[in-house]
Order: sequence, then C-alpha cells, then structure tokens
Amino acid sequence: MNVEEVIKTDKPIPLESRTLIHYSLVGNRIHEVMTNALKPFEVSLQQFNVLRILRGQKGKPANLSTLNERMVTKMSNTTRLVDKLIIKGYVNRITCPSNRRKVEINITAKGERVLTQMDSAMKAAEKSVLKNLSQEDLKILNQLLDKF
Repeated sequence: MNVEEVIKTDKPIPLESRTLIHYSLVGNRIHEVMTNALKPFEVSLQQFNVLRILRGQKGKPANLSTLNERMVTKMSNTTRLVDKLIIKGYVNRITCPSNRRKVEINITAKGERVLTQMDSAMKAAEKSVLKNLSQEDLKILNQLLDKF
C-alpha cells in the first residue's frame, strides 16, 4: 500500500506522519476484511471477541467485568453486545440467586457451533490480509509493534 497514492498527494510526507498514516490505513483495511468475513454470521468483531472469550472460559461463566477486561477493543457497551448475542441464542445470562447483582454469562452449544464456522472464515481473512508477509516478516512486524 502506497500511502501517497491512497491519500492522493504528490508532496513528500515526513517519515513520522507517513508512518502513522500508514499504520492507520493498514488498520482500517484489516478491520474491513475481518468485518466482511463475519458479515454472513451477522456478528460484529466485538461480538466475535466476546464469543471467543467465553469459549476460552472452558465452561466457566464470565461476568461483564471479565469480558470487558479481556476485550481487544475496550468499550463500555459490553452489556449491549451480550444482549445481541442472547437474542441470537449464542450466549445465555444467569443471575446469581444469592447475589442478584452478580450476572454470569456462558456460551451456548449453538454459539460454540457458529463460532467454529466463524473461526474458519476469520482464518481465511487472516490469510488474505497477511498473504504478502513471510513468517520472518511477521516476527519482525510483531517485534516492531511491541515497541508501541
């Protein structure tokens, strides 16, 4: 991706600015590809992330705080994400009988099945995004990103 072509400029861009613009353009492109991979499932990237977190709980319920802490994209509307997944039948919410303020969330069998299908779509999207990078390139890129 050539930054100057994308933003349609002939002027030289200072290296620092070019780097941050480039980073932003790449991030937007990755987001677009990943979002499109989930479109057939009518699930957002954030909802996909919630499902993956719940699967990672290995049958143990999670609360909203746990989900929020582990989300890739931190947000305050985790309750709304969970509500949408409940409507789809992918998760369920259980209110603790002894402490009504404590709410536990589990992934359902249907959620597990659909998540497996989503995983395949996301793997294909990852391959598409990363097709021009070798394993060594990816290691170097990750080392550079760690510096942020």
